[in-house]
Formats: sequence, C-alpha cells, structure tokens
Amino acid sequence: MRVLLLLLLTLSLSFAQEVIKIGAALSLTGRFAKEGQLLKQGYDMWLERVNAQGGIKIGNKRYKVELVYYDDQSDPTTTARLVERLITQDNIKLILGPYGSPQVFSAAPVVEKYGAVMVQAGGASNDIYQKGYRRIFGLYTVATEYGRTLVEYARRLDPSLKRIAVVYAKDIFSEDSAEGAKEAAKKAGMELVLYENYPKGTQDLSGIMQKLRLAKPDLVIGCGHFADSVLMVKQMKESGINPKFLAFTIGPALPSFVDSLKADAEGIFGVVQWSPALNFKDPLFGSTKAFVEEYVKRYGADPEYHVAGGVAAGIVLQTAIERAKSTDPDKVIEELRKLRLETLYGLVGFDSAGRINTKPMVVIQIQKGKRITLFPVEEAKPVYPKPAWK
Repeated sequence: MRVLLLLLLTLSLSFAQEVIKIGAALSLTGRFAKEGQLLKQGYDMWLERVNAQGGIKIGNKRYKVELVYYDDQSDPTTTARLVERLITQDNIKLILGPYGSPQVFSAAPVVEKYGAVMVQAGGASNDIYQKGYRRIFGLYTVATEYGRTLVEYARRLDPSLKRIAVVYAKDIFSEDSAEGAKEAAKKAGMELVLYENYPKGTQDLSGIMQKLRLAKPDLVIGCGHFADSVLMVKQMKESGINPKFLAFTIGPALPSFVDSLKADAEGIFGVVQWSPALNFKDPLFGSTKAFVEEYVKRYGADPEYHVAGGVAAGIVLQTAIERAKSTDPDKVIEELRKLRLETLYGLVGFDSAGRINTKPMVVIQIQKGKRITLFPVEEAKPVYPKPAWK
C-alpha cells in the first residue's frame, strides 16, 4: 500500500509539472469592465487554442497552460496588490497585463521588484516606458500616437481645417493622447482654440460645452474613455455643437458606442490599435482572417482591438517561452527583446524600453452603424464633413 501511495504521489507531481501557470489581474468589474472583459476574451481564446494544440512547447516537452485571474475592480492600487499576490503567493512570475494605463503603471514596479515579466495589451501611456522598467513589454502603440494620428488624418482629409479643440480626461493615457494631438496641430500650423481637461468619472461636461460653443472649432478631438466619449457626444448634440470633424481616442471602436448613441454615432471618427480589416499571418490561428471568422462564429460580432491584443499578448509570451526553452523570466525577457514576430495583430517587436515599435495606428469611422476602417487600408470613402445631428 505504501509503495502504491508513493507511486500515486510521484505521478501526481509529474502531472503538476506539466502545467505552466500565467497570471492576470483584470478589470472585470468597475469603470473599465467592458474593456477588461474584452481583453479577457482575447486571453481565453489564446489559452483555448494553445491548449488544443498541446500546450506550450519547451524543448521536446509540451505543457498545458493555466490562467489564474483576479478582478482588480478597475482600481490601480488593487491591480498592484493582486499582481504582487500572483507573484509572491501563487508563485507565478509570467504575467499578462491588466487593462488601462493606470493599472499597468501601478503593476510595473511590482513586476520589476520581484523579477517577474509582463506582456501587456492594455496600457498605452508613455509614462509606462519612461521609468526605466525592463520587465514590461507593451503591444499598444503609445498614447501620444492616438491624438497625433487623428490630427494628421484629419488634415490629409481636409487641409483647410484650422481651428482645433482638444478635450481630455485627467488620467495619464488621456493626457498623453491630448499632448500628441496638440503637438500635431502645432506642427500643422493649426490654431488651438480650446485645450481643456475634466476630472475622471465626470457626469457633466456642460462647462466645457459652453467653451466649445464660444471657440467654434472645426475639428474636435475627445481624449478619454468609453463613458466619457458617450457623454461628450450626448452633450454636444444637446448644445448644438457639430464640428466638421469629430473624433475620440476611445469609444468608437466598441460596439457599445453605437448601441448607446444610435444615429448620433454616425460620422464620428476613432483611432484603434487594430482592425479586422487588416490581414496578417499568425502562428496560432493561421491568419487574422481565420481568427476573425472564429470570433464571429463564437460571439456573433467582429472582434475589438482589445481582444486581438489579448490574443497577441498570449502568443508573444508563448513564443518567448518556447524560444527561451524556459519559463525563467530573465531568459524569456532576452527573447522578448530580440523578438520580431508576425501575428494576427500585426508585426510585433519592441524597442529597448519594451515599447512596440513595429505597427501604425488605425483610423476608423462609424458609417451606417458599422465601424469602417479608413487607414492604413480604406474599406470605404470617409463621410465628411460630419452629418448634422438628427
């Protein structure tokens, strides 16, 4: 009997060694729950596909993957605490990132302190990469490119646009996005008629609406998050403010934007990290197109960039582990630093700070209730100037 028990214990330990645990603290509830749930969809689709193919291969052996999730409730302080719990209590040093620049920013020093590694597709703030961290690798083009891309696209569309207003939330992502728009406007010789911020989570922008009416901009860019964008559109309509070009950094990419605003979403531009209209080869799904088809079959809608970024983050971490032939964070980091990998999300490679430097942003517009890609590929001609409010 004793021999049998020892044999069973040995088999049990052997089985445990077949599993690689990866941790993630995500906003599954709270202000960023929509985006957090989409990111989780991406992680889950990667997990299911990699396990269906036998798991992560290290040398001649394959390991099943287990994802350990915690809900940070959209609170950056909670994110940091939960990432520390993953590393110190759950003994997991391979981390997939949270959603939101504040969350990634708060988790980064924890990852550094404990010698872990994080691949994240949820934070785009420039600040993440300006603190000397060497264990954080981000798949989002940095936030300044959101605002810059929108201004540059608007000017290509209509070089006569001169008067620009930039309205932004007081958080690190939105501030960076607004700064990018301001820099691009200055470079283009435009007149910045309003550069105004508002507190995070505000429920009233009426004061800013009064300033917008007086400023009479022909180009308005809102730098905030989903709820901010919806609120701003509603209050712009109520105030009768209808610029030639209206765009938001976050909002138009999500199905909920059209669901919330209906016809009022028409003609609004957005900028996203990725679009289903693009097509790349992919080591796990075969191609972007194949991934999109699988997602549509499962969920009945096109995937958002949050989902694609989540899948790609998993693929990138998996590839680095397989090339390192180890789950040791330092060895994985060595592979991430020299990585150049085509994925369904695009070509992924990082600069010395861990920031992706291999892909452009994507410009979209709401046309007849659908998100249409306009740049770098053009699915349809842009609707311009913006239609009048109905």
